[in-house]
Amino acid sequence: MSQSQFFKNARVYRLTSGAADLFAAHDLDEHLAKFRFIGGTNLEMQSLGWAPPYEGHDSLIRRVGDAVLMVLRTSKKLLPTSVVNEVAKARAAEIEEQQGYKAGRKQMKEIKERVTDELLPKAFSVSRDTRVLFDLARGFLVIDAASSAKADEVIGWLSKTFDQFPLENLYVATSPAQAMTGWLAEDEAPANFSIDQDTELRASGESGAAIRYVKHSIDAEDVGRHIQSGKQCTRLAMTWADRISFVLDEGLNIKRIAPLDVLKEGEGSGIDKNDDERRDSDLALFAGEFGKLMAELIAALGGEKDLSGMGSQPTA
Repeated sequence: MSQSQFFKNARVYRLTSGAADLFAAHDLDEHLAKFRFIGGTNLEMQSLGWAPPYEGHDSLIRRVGDAVLMVLRTSKKLLPTSVVNEVAKARAAEIEEQQGYKAGRKQMKEIKERVTDELLPKAFSVSRDTRVLFDLARGFLVIDAASSAKADEVIGWLSKTFDQFPLENLYVATSPAQAMTGWLAEDEAPANFSIDQDTELRASGESGAAIRYVKHSIDAEDVGRHIQSGKQCTRLAMTWADRISFVLDEGLNIKRIAPLDVLKEGEGSGIDKNDDERRDSDLALFAGEFGKLMAELIAALGGEKDLSGMGSQPTA
């Protein structure tokens, strides 16, 4: 399969009851159109909205079985503060010469606001697409984002698009840092996983001293000494079932996701398929394989934590 069809990163959340019914709605495309990306005006620093998941299509949603794909597009104007300040400073100097005294704080603020309004129409825009997978079979929401800020952007827009979107944070019984530290200390990965040559151990407290192994064999004795000194594993490269390699961090975020050769063997088998069929096939394959990976990873972390009665609030 094409590696580009795999998400590069994954921030995973738990879909609660009602998600399947939401995506079964016949007027969903019509509803999403109200929140479609249309681009901002010349005076907007940022604009966002849903964009078609497949190029060449108008639909804002693509469903293959229980896998639903959506894309949030964000466009931002590139207008550095340093440029605004430089132009505002020159403008303030002109005003000072005219009025005979320096501009005060309030006047400088007004000058900067006017300069920003003048420069925005001339500023370049950059767009970014963030893919969002709804695994309705397993109840996962997966956001292809490396940073929490990008994930929060998606969740915020979901909340705006769907009132009371059925979503919660995903909690596990054993913290990833504790589990990863244990796997390294015992030099043994959980069933169906293997440990690769990339890890980070970090001390708690103010020092935050860290040891990183990058493309380097991990020596069990050396790691053991760091663990005994109080460091915990906060980042660990792993492989699941000889099919997918990834990096797990202390926040249960999955990074650097990559399919291995066993998943690429069938890449040429779809040569007679059209683009849509190939993309649908790849979407179904990613959803299925990643869903299995997450299910086994959650099990290796002691299963999901039972938060019943603890007042868990949905994320969106």
